Amino acid sequence: MFWPMFQLVLAFLGVAVLGVLAVLVGVEVRRFAKAVGDGSERISRAADDLERAAAPLATRGGAVRRGDGAPGGRQ
Repeated sequence: MFWPMFQLVLAFLGVAVLGVLAVLVGVEVRRFAKAVGDGSERISRAADDLERAAAPLATRGGAVRRGDGAPGGRQ
């Protein structure tokens, strides 16, 4: 009678350990998802800033290429 009870206790402990590990994995997945979301938002803001900063340069570059009134260019 000892061995079947011992095996039952071991099985219960194994399931309990797996349950605790599953909870820990779930918590880490939530933290990771939040970090990915924050990183994505930061990348989006940086892309918007870069686009705003590049717009005047692109128009100036086009004016220089066409030669219509850019400083130092042909007029």
